[in-house]
Formats: sequence, structure tokens, C-alpha cells
Amino acid sequence: MRFEFTLPDLGEGIAEGEIVRWHVEEGESVEEHQTLVEVETDKAIVEVPSPKKGRIVKIGHKEGETVEVGDTLVELELEEEEAKEEEKKGSLSVVGSLPQEEEILATPMVRRLARRLGVDLKEVKGTGKGGWITEEDVRNLAQKAERPSTDRYGPIERIPLKGVRKSIAKNLSLSLHTKAFVTGMDLADVTELWNIRRREKEEARRRGIRLTFLPFFIKAVQHALKEHPLMNAGVDEETLEIVVKKYYNIGIAVDTPEGLMVPVIRDVEGKSILVLAEELESLSERARKRELSVEELKGSTFTISNYGTFGGLFATPIINLPDVAILGTGRIEDRPWVKDGEIRIRKILPLSLTFDHRVVDGSEAATYLNRVKGYLEDPGLLFIES
Repeated sequence: MRFEFTLPDLGEGIAEGEIVRWHVEEGESVEEHQTLVEVETDKAIVEVPSPKKGRIVKIGHKEGETVEVGDTLVELELEEEEAKEEEKKGSLSVVGSLPQEEEILATPMVRRLARRLGVDLKEVKGTGKGGWITEEDVRNLAQKAERPSTDRYGPIERIPLKGVRKSIAKNLSLSLHTKAFVTGMDLADVTELWNIRRREKEEARRRGIRLTFLPFFIKAVQHALKEHPLMNAGVDEETLEIVVKKYYNIGIAVDTPEGLMVPVIRDVEGKSILVLAEELESLSERARKRELSVEELKGSTFTISNYGTFGGLFATPIINLPDVAILGTGRIEDRPWVKDGEIRIRKILPLSLTFDHRVVDGSEAATYLNRVKGYLEDPGLLFIES
């Protein structure tokens, strides 16, 4: 008996994913719960197990292809006992009941066109009434497969927006279209912080922890958020209510080979600098290896983007949904600075705060940024108030 296994509902509002890697081949026998495929969804890679024991008759999609929830992943030939059980309750997939053999809804004319253009109708999603495949559907798919490698000016390369990059594009576009962006900038004298980190990084290394500036940035942000709760909020777009968060989960933008990810450090208020450093290193490493779960990328209340690691000074970082603000930290560099009435060489950190002007006024944002700056310039306050 044939059994169609479709991409299940993976939660978190995920509607589609990209096939990253198959763990099985056609003709191979699989056990129940054996991993069939890795699917990339919403910046995380999820292993999808087989719901039944049987033999792989057909694999529905190639690696690199995008599949939607409900699309067939594999067709299984069930073993006798499994088949009898299925016959009793019908061919039931993870997301609902499906017929044994799905009929392709296309007229003879459309089928002839598909054969002429070399289009597999199983790969065409019908846009006609009742899901019927139209000539336009077939031609559109054929055009995608035959895109020219030049434009009017010379050679080009087309890189599909998919996987992490597609998710980034979708989320950033949504953020830009739903929030009123304003960015304020300032400079912080972090010489004392520089000295503390230099003194203590050896002790941290002795404990197996790599101490960077980010844990100090995180604590400064969290302390300032307690005094400026509107910066630690979100907007319910349906009810148009400001939702002030009473917890502090800080998202950290991490650059990976596949694109930007924002793992979230939770309950920052109750964690020390060293604990934050240890957790930050673990999350960053697992983000680069694509080992983060979807849940670890959700639930931020504020975000930090430390682009200074790559040499930048100021920027206008885009707010990470559903937050109302993001802090960008630039490259720390030596600059002449007036200190106690004298010009001295100090360690100066550029800061860029982007905020949603619907929620936060400019005066509130400037006061908040000054408070963050105060914690960074006098890091002893971080320890006194923690």
C-alpha cells in the first residue's frame, strides 16, 4: 500500500521550508521515527522523521527546493501490518487526510504544453479555479528554468532568495513596512571598560570562557531598559496596543556563512557577565553550525548588532521583529578626547540606536541611549546594580 507523507506543520506559523539534505534514497527501507530529511525553516534546520515503517518508493523534492506545508515529501510502500492499519483509517498524513493517488488537475491542452516545454506537472501549483493548472502556470515555471545568464549590459548570475536569506528578506521588509524608523547616534568613552575587560579576560580564559565586550553591552542595555520600559516593548498590530515586556531577552545578531541569525539570550537580568559570555559563545557557535532550534531564535525584547567586529563605526540597523528598538555598536578606536579639562587619547565606542517612533519619542530614545552610555563609561555601575 502506498502512503504519502507530507511536510508537517512545524509550528511558529511556518508555512514553507527548503530541503537541505536527504538522509534516505529511493528504494531504501526505513524505520518509524528514522530521520528522512533536513528542512530549513525560519532560520533553523529541522530533522523530519518518518511516521511509518516501510520502503521509500519516491522522493518528492530535490535538495535546494522549497516545499510548503502539505506538500508530499516521500511516498512509502508500507509493510503489511502498517498497510492494514492504514486501510482501516484511510491514508492520513501528518497534516490531514489525503487520497491515495493525487490527481493532477490539468486539461489535455495544458498537458501537451507541459510536455513541449519539458515541465513536470507535479511541480506546478495550479492557480486556476479549484486548483486546476493553467497554461500560464506552466509557462511561468518554464520561464523560471530558462532565465537568461546575461542582461543588456553583460553577464549576470541569478541567486535565488531562499533559506536563511529569504527569511531575512521577508522579516526585514515586514519590519520596514510596519515600523516608523528613526536612528540616533552618540559616542561613548569606554576606556575604563576596556581596562576591566583586559584585566579580567585571563581569569575568564582560565575558566574556559572567552570574554568579549558584548556581555557588558548586554548588561548595560538591560539595566537601562529597567529605567525605560517602553524600549523593552512590542506592538500588537491587530489591536494597536503597546505591549511592555516585564522580562529581558536580548537578541544578538550573529553573522553566519548562510546569513544573519539572531539567537536570543533569555532572562538577562539574573545572569552575570561571565554567565552571559559563556552562553553567548555557545549560541554563536551553534548558530554558525546551524544547530539552533526555532525557539532559540524567538522571544527577544531588544536586540544588539555588534557590526564593529567587522570594522564599521555608525549604522542604521533595522529593528528585529517584534522589538521596538535595536542598538548598533561600532568599532572601538583610539581618539583624542577631552577628559578632566585635558586632551587625552581614549577608547571611543560609536553607538547607533534605531527605534520605532510610533512607540518611543526622540527625547525618550536619547535619554535611554545616554543611560546605556553611562553604564558603559562607568562599568562599576553594572556591578553595583546587578
